[in-house]
Formats: sequence, structure tokens, C-alpha cells
Amino acid sequence: MENNKVLLGLSGGVDSAICALLLKQQGYDVTCCFMRNWDSIANSDILGNPTLNGSKCSQELDYDDATEVALELDLPIIRKDFIDEYWNEVFTLFLDTYKKGYTPDADVFCNKYIKFGHFYSFAKENGFDLIAMGHYATRIDEYNESHLYKGFDKEKDQSYFLGQLSVDQVSKSIFPLASLTKKEVRELAKKAKLKSVMNKKDSTGICFIGERNFKQFLNNYLPSKPGNIIDIATNTKIARHDGVLYYTVGQHKGLNIGGIKGRDNAPFFVVGKDVAKNILYVAQEKGTNYRFSSACLLSSFNWIGSDIPKGEYECKCKFRYRGKDLPVKLILLKNNQAILKYDNYEYITKGQVACLYLGERLLGSGVIEAIYDEKGEVIKY
Repeated sequence: MENNKVLLGLSGGVDSAICALLLKQQGYDVTCCFMRNWDSIANSDILGNPTLNGSKCSQELDYDDATEVALELDLPIIRKDFIDEYWNEVFTLFLDTYKKGYTPDADVFCNKYIKFGHFYSFAKENGFDLIAMGHYATRIDEYNESHLYKGFDKEKDQSYFLGQLSVDQVSKSIFPLASLTKKEVRELAKKAKLKSVMNKKDSTGICFIGERNFKQFLNNYLPSKPGNIIDIATNTKIARHDGVLYYTVGQHKGLNIGGIKGRDNAPFFVVGKDVAKNILYVAQEKGTNYRFSSACLLSSFNWIGSDIPKGEYECKCKFRYRGKDLPVKLILLKNNQAILKYDNYEYITKGQVACLYLGERLLGSGVIEAIYDEKGEVIKY
């Protein structure tokens, strides 16, 4: 079997464990690799961290589970740290995006720079032909190159997080869970008696960091600075916030203004921020259009494939994970930028990743840098 030496990212969860099982059954020469990309103490991850009082941090517990899986499947396992790389290339970008008042997605750039970046380079340098990951996504080789498609299980599809990958990265990657549902993965784990992971709940929270009290966690790096909450429709102060960076556009809960009722007692939601003036702008959904936009500018735009379109290109866009696939028109610009035009969508916000699809195929993605109203004017709030 040619090109069969595979380095698998084994996380200590059930998904990557079943990847190891399937790859071995398919005849690949598999080595498991546990990535350690976050050090809570070195990275001052103190506030909002529920794992500090345990006998072991969550990553070490995951490593124990990964080691047990490798032992049960009789596969070799190695451990590799990318702590500095994660901080410099993923987490610093994450914080810089928050500092602008935008809404970042760490998972997308964790995949780009760590899982399919440094991990992939480490694999090549050490003689591996391919890497494998536990994403619910599909690689299809067609038209003399590799493309990405959605996973079979639409409830778990994770293609949204892979829109920044290159064709080369995709061509050297295996996704063993492409045709499986989460339920089938659990059943396979129980059938194989992988005790450490078969009933283990899925990890949540920030990629490689885990679950945190988010405001407290951000306060480790971006100290809170209270300021005014302004009703943008009337330009009046209605309350105080604990830190403008801690809120996201579209947010309804956690504003602590539930007792303040405006027109028809309609609730308020976040429409924007002025980081320089430390102002959080809110509005009421009923009777206002502040949550809508008609176009956006994308930076860091990445197209997966050689069939790059010219002129206006009609496709679908997912503006957030779990979001609907919405019709858009794509216009490519220079310097890895693009414009998306659409019909008055709500809660499109700067920093979000816009991921494009044509049917099941993942075309690529970009980061929203600006949004425009129906007149084509920049929405400044």
C-alpha cells in the first residue's frame, strides 16, 4: 500500500479514537500524535478556568485517555507541543480581533496554522505521507486536485472550520469520519470497547483551551473597562457595560438592561461597538433596521482549488457555524480580498468567518472586515 504512513491527531476524544481504529482496519501504518498547544500557567489562564483546582489539568487527562486508546489499539503514540506556535499565530490573532471590537473564530485559524500547518509540517519532516484528523468533513479528489465537501452527518459537519486550508493541505489529509454519523462513531467505540472514550462527552469551548467563563477568561488578557450602553436609535445612555470587548453583535442576553423597556417593551440587542470611545451600541429589533446589512468585505480570502471564478459568482454562504447556507454573490478583489453581496441579512458582523459553498462543496472562506448598508455605505457602528 503506497503512501500509507499516517500521522493521526489523537486528542483523547471519541472521534479521533475511531479514526485510529478505522485507519488501522484499512491497512494504514498509523502513528498517533497528541498535540499540546496550551499551558494554562505559562499563559496566565487563571480567571475563569474551572480546571485549576483539579489534580490534573484537562489536557493531561486527555493525554491519559489518548494513551489508553493507543494502547488498546496497539498503536504507537508520540506527544508534540505547539504551545508557542499556538500563542503567536492563533491566540494573538484571537486577542487582536477582540481588541478591534470584532468577533473572532479561533477554531478556523487553529486548523489553518496548527492542525494543518505546523502539525502537517512536522509530519512531512518525519517521513509521514499523510495526516489524519477527526473532523466530520469529506475530501474528494476530482479534476486532478483535492477538494473539500461537507461531512455526511449534517448535524456534526465541521467543514466550516476548514475553509482556510490550501489544496496541498487537503491533498495530504484523511478524514476517516466523512461518511459516519456521531451515533455510529459512539457505537463503534462501544463495540471496540474503548473504555476511556466511548462515553466521554465532546469537548467544547475554545480550540485546545476548553470551556471557560468567557468574560473572566478574557479579563486575563483584556482587562475590563466599564463604559456606557447607548440606544443607537435615540443616542441616549440607558445603562453601563463591564467591558465593550466582551459583547458580540446580535447578543440579547447578559446586557443587564432587562428592566429597561423601550417602544412596545421590545428587548434590546447589541448592534455595534466604538472601541475607541468604549461605547456599546444597542437597539430594539422591533421597528429598527440596525441589525441588517446588504454586503460585506472579506480579507484573508482563500479559495480551495484552481477553478477561481471571474466576475460575479453565485453560491451559498454560512456566516457562522450552525448557520444556514444563504445565497450570496461573490466578487473577488486583489490582495486576497472579496466582496459578498446579499439580500438584507441580519447580524453579519466584523471578525466572523464567511464560509462559501456550492452545493456540498466547500469553496473557501474569508474574514469579514467591513459591512455595508443597502446604499453601499459602510456601517460604522
